[in-house]
Amino acid sequence: MINTLCVTALAAIGTLCGLSATAQSLRGRVVDEDRNPVEGAYVFNMDSKAHAHSDAQGVFFLEKAVVGDSLTVSHRYYHTVAMQVGSTDSITIVLGHKVLRLDEVVITENLKHLNTFAAVDLEIQPVATSQDLLRKVPGLFIGQHAGGGKAEQLFLRGFDVDHGTDVGITIDGMPVNMVSHAHGQGYADLHFVIPETVERIDFDKGSYFADKGDFVTAGYVAFETKDRLANNAVALDLGQFNTTRALGLFNLLDREGQSAYFAGEYMLTDNYFDAPQNFSRINLFGKYTATTGPRDKVALSLSHFTSQWDASGQIPDRAVRSGLISHFGAVDPTEGGQTSRSNFNVQYDHTISDRSRIKNSAYLSKYDFELYSNFTFFLNDPEHGDQIRQRENRTITGFQSEYQYTFDKYADLKLGMGLRNDNDKDVELSHTVNRQTVLEYLSLGDLNQTNLFSYAAADFSWGNWLINTGLRLDYFKFNYVDKLTESYHNQLETKAILSPKVNFLYTPHQSISYFLKLGKGFHSNDARVVVAQQGQDILPASYNADLGLVWKPAPRLMLNAALWYLFLEQEFVYVGDEAVVEPSGKTQRKGVDFGLRYQFNDWLFWNTDFTYTHARAMDEPSGADYIPLAPVTTLVNGLSIKNYRGLSGSIRTRLLGDRPANEENSVHAAGYFITDFSLHYQLKNVSIGVNVDNAFNTKWKETQFLTESRLREEAESVEEIHYTPGTPFSARLMLQYRF
Repeated sequence: MINTLCVTALAAIGTLCGLSATAQSLRGRVVDEDRNPVEGAYVFNMDSKAHAHSDAQGVFFLEKAVVGDSLTVSHRYYHTVAMQVGSTDSITIVLGHKVLRLDEVVITENLKHLNTFAAVDLEIQPVATSQDLLRKVPGLFIGQHAGGGKAEQLFLRGFDVDHGTDVGITIDGMPVNMVSHAHGQGYADLHFVIPETVERIDFDKGSYFADKGDFVTAGYVAFETKDRLANNAVALDLGQFNTTRALGLFNLLDREGQSAYFAGEYMLTDNYFDAPQNFSRINLFGKYTATTGPRDKVALSLSHFTSQWDASGQIPDRAVRSGLISHFGAVDPTEGGQTSRSNFNVQYDHTISDRSRIKNSAYLSKYDFELYSNFTFFLNDPEHGDQIRQRENRTITGFQSEYQYTFDKYADLKLGMGLRNDNDKDVELSHTVNRQTVLEYLSLGDLNQTNLFSYAAADFSWGNWLINTGLRLDYFKFNYVDKLTESYHNQLETKAILSPKVNFLYTPHQSISYFLKLGKGFHSNDARVVVAQQGQDILPASYNADLGLVWKPAPRLMLNAALWYLFLEQEFVYVGDEAVVEPSGKTQRKGVDFGLRYQFNDWLFWNTDFTYTHARAMDEPSGADYIPLAPVTTLVNGLSIKNYRGLSGSIRTRLLGDRPANEENSVHAAGYFITDFSLHYQLKNVSIGVNVDNAFNTKWKETQFLTESRLREEAESVEEIHYTPGTPFSARLMLQYRF
């Protein structure tokens, strides 16, 4: 097969012979056996030492290539092809699929060094949930505390990110984070994504790239969906706690130059709590992709998601210790909610010339949200209880355009601009009873927030050095109409922020690369904070630095390590659960990240990711400067089998160390150590497998908060740890048929 592909590629080149051997550049396209473009192929000229990478259309442009030069074309998922340049006219190179081999992975000049690690993980550990997608980011931990329907709690680089305040998340260029959300700033619900449709994950820690803006302080995660499916499939998962998941993946159009597919997911579960969760979710997704020219591409996608659930919420330690409720019990079993999101997304990439192209994307989202919670039980209202409702009805529109120009092999330029508008009606916080009666509106209003941005970035290459510089300008317009006031008053504030970036990469060899990253980032504050503060200190900036390396000390071993520092300016936080504004002050975080990927043989892999963070408030005295719930130590470790005689699977452990729960570190949020297991067997078109969460049935707390509350029978309130229990031993049988 390999020889056939090499002959095919050489023949394609040979038919173009006869032109002058003095040509100075080579333009080509890399595709797979099904004629799909291969992005990220590494084209290396062994004579001139020049190299290039194929873009999303598989196209590459190689400087200083003359007839007779020897080339190698490689990609971690394809067999390497060796050839000689027969002509410098446009050529097509066909690569054949192969089993992943780390000894063929080349460390290239890429500032997003962790993407290679994520690609390896996605290849050897297929995902089944949106939580699995987020866990592909080394050092990012998640916690669920509302029955599976609410966005996860995120932890990264010493941040308790809440639901997304300091991590920017996108899917096909469309933002997931919600500004000025009813529940919390940056709220990022990823449950509308069907994990089997995700092709790749782009992410980085820190704020080092000019095309990334709001919420990118601790880092960003950008998901890209597949342009086409490898095959049709239907799947059924059956698990404990009345858990059922049905999945369908269907090609509607599959030919060269065009593709379309549909994916649908339906999920039900009562979950493991004493009070049944009655959880249900429907996900629908369709995508059409077409190449309108040799290097032009358009992609249209439509999706719809709806979910509803009941929740047990967070429970106090004392209620469990006294026997009032069990570890999986509830104080207020009437919590829960419902949400939906519909999206339309269009992406158009147009090639202007061999040196220039423009990428465009636009999106429209319709979003609804309703959540019932009770964090303090009978603290504020001893008669009816403290249940609250948070609700909103939002429309999001936006676009982004980026122009790219390559001067020569020494310089590349990117110029971009875009707009995002959130129009949010009836953003509500109210005091309710039994999810039916509204006792009091605590906050109610209309929000309209616009973010206009532009940026410029340039890459400069000299020998083994790459320097990336960038500058981003963001302008915000905040509108808020408070519907609880007697007279209409549209409160308006505007603010702008400038964010410079500069990054250095030194790659003396294909086995090692050193980097230094420096950048300024930010996250916007809730519009209700902005008008309350009259526009002062409402775009808190972060200043980031990373120093590290990516290294292959052995052919099948990859390491990454980084020392980092992050300073965050004074900010004001809107607490959506209480409708109050709280200042947090200046903070600094510093730490170390370490990752390892090792391949024992063709089918056995080992992965490890470790992080340590020292997080402190800068305006507080020593000993009272701990940042509550900031993660200190995290560790993920796993062994994976990939296609050994039809078997694939993994055993994975994750550790989140003890964390301070208050500023004095006198109360701790207990850490946990959990082991998950999966095993799948593929026989022709049929796959059968089992997934086990918490294989050793460890008793653990998934999310924890230091909260003051009062139970119905208590005379006085108590401040202590409140938590949502983590899943016990949970097994799920998975069946799939491909056709």
